[in-house]
Amino acid sequence: MSVALGRFVVLDGPDGCGKSTQVRMLAEWLRGRGLRIAAYRDPGTTAVGEKIRSILLDSADLKMGAKVEALLFMAARAQLWQEHIAADLAAGTWVVMDRWISSTCAYQGFAGGFGIEKVIGLGQDCLTRVWPDLTIVLDIDTKTAAGRMDRALDRMEQKGREYHAKVREGFLALARMHPEHLRVVNAARSIDEVQAEVQGIVSKLTIDY
Repeated sequence: MSVALGRFVVLDGPDGCGKSTQVRMLAEWLRGRGLRIAAYRDPGTTAVGEKIRSILLDSADLKMGAKVEALLFMAARAQLWQEHIAADLAAGTWVVMDRWISSTCAYQGFAGGFGIEKVIGLGQDCLTRVWPDLTIVLDIDTKTAAGRMDRALDRMEQKGREYHAKVREGFLALARMHPEHLRVVNAARSIDEVQAEVQGIVSKLTIDY
């Protein structure tokens, strides 16, 4: 008997939108429905990915342009796909991701000026699969997001209010450009309200599973 392919779900959005919490809650909910789940962060998870992550997020004043950032993020994704995601999906495991190419489109592509379509083109060259089955963008205004980050900020988070306002614009622009791939959820609400909407969207993927 053949094994059903797993589904590939990404939660994304500006810093401070609550992605990590929502990914954890979604993974727990899906496990409760009897599905095999693998939850990963991007960049990271693999040894190569974690080293790339440390370079990208190092708070030291590294003179790194948007093009270099985009290439490093894509390299980490390619390694994660090779080591984990491809085998997980083939085995029927659902992969729940904290960020994917949508982040690079918003941060480096839109806010950084590299270009959203250039990021997508780079992904097509570097990744086996550019678009997940579903990407949910957790949308939040910059002021609310900043108020949630009561910790030391990494290099990307330190780029300033104007940059992060553009990041938000980038996510919303990407959702308008590719509505077949992205759904937008208001993340300024309570954790449980956001999770309820996320579960409602993801549940549609489980109907034929």
